[in-house]
Amino acid sequence: MRGNRNFNVFWLGQALSVLGGSISMIALPLLVLDATGSLVQMGLVTVVAGATGIGTGLFAGYVVDRVDRRRLMIVCDLTRAVLLGALPLVWLAGPRIWVLYALTAVVGVLKTLFDVAYVTAVPQLVRPEDLTTANGRLFSTFALGSLLGPAAAGFIAAGVGPDWALAVDGATFLVSAVSLGWVTFHRQAERAEPSGKRPAAGGEVLREMFVVGFRFLWSHPLLRPLTIQLTLLTFVTMGATDLLIFHVKEDLGRDAVTLGYVIAAGGVGSAIAALAAGRLRRVFGIGVCWPASLALVGVSVAGIGLSRSVPVIAALSAVFMFGITLGGVCTMTLRQEVTPDHLLGRVTSAFWTVHNASGPVGAAVLTALAARHGVPAISLAGGALCLLILGGALLTPLRGGRADAQRGPYGAGPVRSGRVLRGRAAEPTEPGNRAGL
Repeated sequence: MRGNRNFNVFWLGQALSVLGGSISMIALPLLVLDATGSLVQMGLVTVVAGATGIGTGLFAGYVVDRVDRRRLMIVCDLTRAVLLGALPLVWLAGPRIWVLYALTAVVGVLKTLFDVAYVTAVPQLVRPEDLTTANGRLFSTFALGSLLGPAAAGFIAAGVGPDWALAVDGATFLVSAVSLGWVTFHRQAERAEPSGKRPAAGGEVLREMFVVGFRFLWSHPLLRPLTIQLTLLTFVTMGATDLLIFHVKEDLGRDAVTLGYVIAAGGVGSAIAALAAGRLRRVFGIGVCWPASLALVGVSVAGIGLSRSVPVIAALSAVFMFGITLGGVCTMTLRQEVTPDHLLGRVTSAFWTVHNASGPVGAAVLTALAARHGVPAISLAGGALCLLILGGALLTPLRGGRADAQRGPYGAGPVRSGRVLRGRAAEPTEPGNRAGL
């Protein structure tokens, strides 16, 4: 990994881009609030961003699997750089909220396309045995960005305004585009449809855009239970974050600074998990790491709601994010390992669309129930649901550190491995298809 120039350039470029994205997460709501003074308008912009992401997810994988991924990522970066960089100039003529709606929608489409291509790019930059470590390093940049980005956004917005903070994000996309220009993606020639399969045409395009990826997820003996478990987990975890904020602010009567420390502790836990995930998976395997991450999340969700001690809640926040990140690194790596490269975009897109859709629903349900029954009771119920998901995981082929990575349903031969042993793919017996604003 140390001598892998392509991955290291990619990693450093994306680290700066992630920091810019974290700045936008704070700067955009601030700009909406400055322009309208309306909490409703802030919420509507968030709805536009979420709906655009889900809608784009229906076709993003199809696009990613049909074009040169590096060029697509560069185009997405350059377009976002231009749009965000021009915003302060547009704002000089006076605030126009419709501009922010349009910008959020367009940038949301570009972000989803980029993110799907981003996941499919990693296996083309590192050796198979380094895939978990590479994903861990990328996850660590997300954790670091979540710690530094909000603070940077506050300083920039206070100094020159939130519109210029968004322009700073645009500059990071420009850096990302330049860094991608210096990166070579390997094994691009292997990204082809199985022999005898004709490109989709006419009415088949809709099926190719989403159904093919979902069908692969559902037919694979490892990805089907994993997708179900992650969808249920997302239902709990997005709402659990809201419960944490409410519990610290309202139940315990602490200020925003204290809440910031608690959330920062979660970022530390995420960073530690990201750096340790590669070694943990090599030693224990996904059959241990994935159930362990579910157990950590379940215990921490219940404990956060029941505890009235801020230090204990901060420690449990770190445990919560450690479990989330460890599970995220290991499960994303598994999808990259067992999915044929010519399907990886569509499988990634279908997975995100399915499991992310449960998050807003879970947040609405858990917060509504907590308003009626109290945070401790609902946090305990959420933790219990996580442990039920853990029980289900122990009844699937993912258990015990070993899992069969079976042939894909497209006759492509063994996909990345004949058997995943101790969480790492063994060599295939015959050549297979390799795989904010």
